Amino acid sequence: MPSTLVMKFGGTSVGTPKAIEQVIENVRKSRQEWDRIVIVTSAMSGVTNLLVESTERAIKGDEVFISQAEMELLAKHLDIVEKLVPNSAQRAQLKQEIKHLATEFASFCRAISILGEATPRALDAVVSLGERFSVRLLAGVLQAAGFPAQFVETTNIVVTNDCFQAAYPDLKKTAAKVQNTLTPMLMQKQIPVLTGFIGATEDGITTTIGRGGGDYSAAIIGATLPADEVWIWTDVSGVMTADPRIVPEARTIPEVSYREMAELSYFGAKVLHPKAVRPVVEVGIPVRICNTFKPEDEGTRVVKEDDGEPKKIGARQVVKAVTAIPHQRLVTVEGRGMLGVPGVAARTFGAVAATGTSVPLITQASSEQSISFSVPSDSADAVLGSLHDVFATELAQRDIDRVWATDDVAIITAVGNGLQHTPGVAGQIFSALGAASVNIYAIAQGSSKVAISLIVMEEDAEKAVHTLHHFITS
Repeated sequence: MPSTLVMKFGGTSVGTPKAIEQVIENVRKSRQEWDRIVIVTSAMSGVTNLLVESTERAIKGDEVFISQAEMELLAKHLDIVEKLVPNSAQRAQLKQEIKHLATEFASFCRAISILGEATPRALDAVVSLGERFSVRLLAGVLQAAGFPAQFVETTNIVVTNDCFQAAYPDLKKTAAKVQNTLTPMLMQKQIPVLTGFIGATEDGITTTIGRGGGDYSAAIIGATLPADEVWIWTDVSGVMTADPRIVPEARTIPEVSYREMAELSYFGAKVLHPKAVRPVVEVGIPVRICNTFKPEDEGTRVVKEDDGEPKKIGARQVVKAVTAIPHQRLVTVEGRGMLGVPGVAARTFGAVAATGTSVPLITQASSEQSISFSVPSDSADAVLGSLHDVFATELAQRDIDRVWATDDVAIITAVGNGLQHTPGVAGQIFSALGAASVNIYAIAQGSSKVAISLIVMEEDAEKAVHTLHHFITS
């Protein structure tokens, strides 16, 4: 069987002429090692944000901004055409396609401006343009470099439901289209260049598949081909043991499990969204996170969990990484009247949900006399107001003594599969933080047992990360 590699390039990887030149070099090297290559591309860095802001401005009727945005989109993409496509005929064709999409963008925005609103379907139509620009650009530049590249819009391949802005793919129907469209191209030695992030309903209406959409697209294509591996090319050398902006000596983790990746992503490591790799990890296709600008680095491999007997490893080795989420506040609902009363937790989180706030961490006293949870700092006042409204009677009757929030705190999370098998690790973590004079205000461990999260005051966050990073790497 011929070997098949799916390569996904993120926004920074296609964001400048120099970056795209590096992409060409990475494709050239990979083509020497793999029989068949499929490329998935994101929009150029900054383009999706510009498109989102354009829809917001269009709703307000800001035609000046829309005209400026149209010119900016043209300039960003045509600059690369001028610099990387030397053949005049190819260059003219590519420019025409880019100008056509820019006109389409302006037409969408003017329609939104006239209506004074944008439906989720309209937003998907506008935001998908970033990848549609990018796929033509990258395929054209690869052709100019001598590769048999051909762009393919995934609206013709990835079949989703009609939940616009967060559409769910139908892998069975997508697989049939992948086999009908991509397999013949690969048999002819072509390199399909696909849009990430977008799909379409069965009726052909454009959808987007939400956060991590470009990586998710690559995983969907990888699973349905099927590919031997999926490589995610970005601007970092994989998943790090800590945020290198906080810990300069942080290093790349060679391998993480899917569950570890999920915890790391949820608690602050933004390299890869766990949903994005689920389709391939579930069928045993490994994912590698690579650095476009340092292709010699090994990066990080994301693999399925080992279901075998856990290995006996030292306590310091079981924690692979430390993450931090700053700008949180710890909200507490407490009162002796809560003891044994059903429904207090449901009402608490119903009040939080009513404000549209996400809760990353929850902890409850075993006596059931208090519930504490963290929320983003800028949502805390709204959450407190909602809780006071919901529990107004209980507060008046003193069944609930008070509802209050701390000053700003940070969530520090230690992640590693070994946490669930190795006794004493939590104690060592707490001892290390205690020795560094870092006070812990709350503790939570998820049911996956591959992460322990701690609440510390925000001014202690960097010290906590440094302390735990030293603990796991010394």
